[in-house]
Formats: sequence, structure tokens, C-alpha cells
Amino acid sequence: MAEGLMKQMYGQRAYVQSAGVKNDMEVDGFSVAVCQELGIELSRHRSRSFEEMQEWGDDLSQFDLIVALSPASQRMALELTRYHHLDIEYWPILDPTGLGETRDAKLAAYRQARDQIRDRMLARFGPPTEEADA
Repeated sequence: MAEGLMKQMYGQRAYVQSAGVKNDMEVDGFSVAVCQELGIELSRHRSRSFEEMQEWGDDLSQFDLIVALSPASQRMALELTRYHHLDIEYWPILDPTGLGETRDAKLAAYRQARDQIRDRMLARFGPPTEEADA
């Protein structure tokens, strides 16, 4: 979700790569649905773990910033980058998985998480880039 939002809002302004502590392979269908409401296509997105990134040649030391959205991802990022100089920020975002009894309640929780991520991006990186809006 965060990678899609970042790319939509800021385009080529920054290289963005999402990763997590573990690889869930497919992106959650509720994430796909709430991002699609904003014109963000996630259905072909594949999640990857920090370990996969490194196996595929992504050197974490070449990133300027890692934004962790969970305490577990923050711990993993700190561990993997302890010998590198880069910033790690923790954004406490609602984890919508497992919330809500009905489809509408689940979608509401995912929208809340999506909007929290978007609001943090706006606060951290400023208004969206114009070419990203086009």
C-alpha cells in the first residue's frame, strides 16, 4: 500500500521499494480494493522481504531512508543496517489485518490505515509532485 501511494503522489522524485519482515507473496485483497479507490493498482504488486531484497541485489546501504510501519519491521531494519548510515523512521500505522467482522468494517479499517500512511507522507515529504498527479 505504502509503495503504491508513494509512487502515485511523488512519481519519480524518489526510488521506492517496499519490503517487510516476511514475504506474504500476494498483496491483501482489501489493500488492493482501498488503493483502487484512489486509482492505485496493486493487484500485480508482489510483496518481498528484506532478505529477498538483499538476495536480489538491493543493497540497503544505498537507501537514504527506511520507513518502518510496524515495530517488527523497525527492529529488522535497524538490525540489517546497523553498519550503514541511513535514516530509519517508525510510523505507527494501524494494522488493519484481522479487524472488522463484515466486509464494510474491514474496508473501513484498511481505509483508515491507507489514510494514515498518506497523511504521514504528506507531513514528511510535502505536497504531491505535479507530474505524479498527471
